[in-house]
Amino acid sequence: VQLVESGGGLVQPGGSLRLSCVGSGFSFRGSGMSWYRQAPGKERELVASITGAGGSTGYADSVKGRFTISRDNAKNTVYLQMNSLKPEDTAVYYCYASLKRSWGQGTQVTVSS
Repeated sequence: VQLVESGGGLVQPGGSLRLSCVGSGFSFRGSGMSWYRQAPGKERELVASITGAGGSTGYADSVKGRFTISRDNAKNTVYLQMNSLKPEDTAVYYCYASLKRSWGQGTQVTVSS
């Protein structure tokens, strides 16, 4: 099982980023997928989740209306579109595959002027 995230970086407050996570070594379309994040000195927290077919999504209250999770099962990829970014969104963002209870290596997102 391998999960590889990309798309992180430095962005100004109010800006946007799109994270991607490519999965391999398992039945991607059969797995719910999630994005988590962990800021320095804080516990890892769930940001957004999506079911295997993509028909249902869920979000943390702190990102509702700003972040959108989606997936393309033909590409074995899950996305996190992040808009109206705030400094408090700064964290390492991780992809998680529930079917295999596996994590990606993480990608750093820094929101700062």
